[in-house]
Amino acid sequence: MKPYHQIPIVECGEPLVKIPLELFAVESPHPYEKLGAPYGEHSPYYLRQSVIENLIQAQNYLHLLLPNWRIQIFDAYRPVAVQQFMVDYSFAEVVQQRGLTQVDLLPNQRQKIWELVYEIWAVPSLDKQTPPPHSTGAAVDVTLVNDAGQVVNMGSLIDELSERSHPDYYANNSHPQTQEYHAHRQLLRDVMLKAGFQRNPKEWWHFSFGDQMWAWLNNQIHPANLFTARYGRII
Repeated sequence: MKPYHQIPIVECGEPLVKIPLELFAVESPHPYEKLGAPYGEHSPYYLRQSVIENLIQAQNYLHLLLPNWRIQIFDAYRPVAVQQFMVDYSFAEVVQQRGLTQVDLLPNQRQKIWELVYEIWAVPSLDKQTPPPHSTGAAVDVTLVNDAGQVVNMGSLIDELSERSHPDYYANNSHPQTQEYHAHRQLLRDVMLKAGFQRNPKEWWHFSFGDQMWAWLNNQIHPANLFTARYGRII
């Protein structure tokens, strides 16, 4: 259980609606759909109504600073079945990268790989009190696209299972290239936080509004206020 799972959920019933993709940059086809993730009748490019409104605000803030840059949406709504698929996929990928086979894994090897996977991926829980953030329609994975239409280099790929995914990984590195990575991450953070989002402490690309993680992070910043989550699991 993550610390943010202690936050109570008071579901507001706000609908899950389609993201106006024409306003943003989008990877097509969707990266998880290309892998075979089972979305079924549900599209990954949906979010709660207020989350979309805030995402548009973030894009507007970005345009004030860099008029021809755009936010690129990597992933948004994710049913628990897709969360399970991606967790299993990531586990298998690590096993393959290490030249191992799942059937031959020793218990301690298996445990260490799962620990690595769950550093990034939320547990695909079906418990309504501990939903994966993306399954609430309140979390979105984003990056930036510059005025040449190129995805900005953030110093690591989205979903990378390494410490390079931590938002401030490059903060104290004096190399000019790594300082650029950090500046890009800070730019993304600044426009998203100004629009009301909070950033996952372990993922530079993951932002949320209204879910348990968002409430928990707000409570760390403003301990006198007791935030609760307004969005629970949808499916």
